[in-house]
Amino acid sequence: MIVSSTDLTQRVNASVQTRHSGILELNPKSIIINPPANDIYPIEVTSIEAGYTTILLSIDPAIADVYDAFIRVTSLHSIELYHFSEVIGWIYFVAWSVSFYPQIYENWKRKSVVGLNFDFLALNIIGFTMYSIFNCGLFWIPSIQDEYFEKNPTGMIPVLTQDIFFGLHAMFATVVTITQCFFYERANQRVSWTARGIILVFALFLLISTIVAAATDKLTWLDILYFCSYVKLAITLIKYIPQAYMNYKRKSTVGWSIGNIFLDFTGGALSMMQMMVNAHNYNDWQSIFGDPTKFGLGLFSVVFDIFFIFQHYVLYRHSYERIEGANSEATRPIYS
Repeated sequence: MIVSSTDLTQRVNASVQTRHSGILELNPKSIIINPPANDIYPIEVTSIEAGYTTILLSIDPAIADVYDAFIRVTSLHSIELYHFSEVIGWIYFVAWSVSFYPQIYENWKRKSVVGLNFDFLALNIIGFTMYSIFNCGLFWIPSIQDEYFEKNPTGMIPVLTQDIFFGLHAMFATVVTITQCFFYERANQRVSWTARGIILVFALFLLISTIVAAATDKLTWLDILYFCSYVKLAITLIKYIPQAYMNYKRKSTVGWSIGNIFLDFTGGALSMMQMMVNAHNYNDWQSIFGDPTKFGLGLFSVVFDIFFIFQHYVLYRHSYERIEGANSEATRPIYS
């Protein structure tokens, strides 16, 4: 509906249109408002196809600023699929949140972190820190939100409360795991120079970008947050490689919790399933095939999880027995 809350002194033609055609039908599309016209004018909105769009208002003559007069509309195929997607979302959120604790428990039970790659931990804490900076900055800092809406006038802040909680919780759990490395047996393990070099490159990139943003108008603080998210994406692509290579060199997965992998696999698979369900329900396949970054990263993580499972149960399935035999005179078989 259009609400005229100010007494008019002249006749106005108010028109409504959608940003994307073929999703909604508006009736009427144009209304003549005669003075004084302090009234409500209903507009019937009918869904034609599933999708996202925005209803925009324009007036002629332009006697008032209607730049902020818009309505975001979501049209979907099935309300049942919407609720199914919500359930999937909460399941993978819980799976990913809990996935840190099997490794923490494994370390505590063994009183050892031998077998857990320190490069993986170093990259993980940097990645989740960058992820949390992006989420917290965009969720809580008004000036950055203003920059976002300036670039995306009809957009929505792409950060939910769950994103905030997951990022901060992931940082906490990773710090707990790193702390265990200082107190439990770790043999001669340390963060490699390769990982230190990668982290240094990321640090210099963000430091220089921050200085440029603070000293000039070439970059905004929103740009800095996006740079943090790019660092997180890059880390997601490489962080599993050191652990996979370490397992290969040791011919063992002892010390690397398979429970963590199963939960991560569950979260990644359900995340991709939710994206597919939403793409169908909202007729938004462009979100997957037009910008494949999120889907591709989820798929990449799932592929690594499958590889770790293959290492644990196929390639090095007797590694527990070998290590137990080397440290004990017991001859009973040990199964993983």
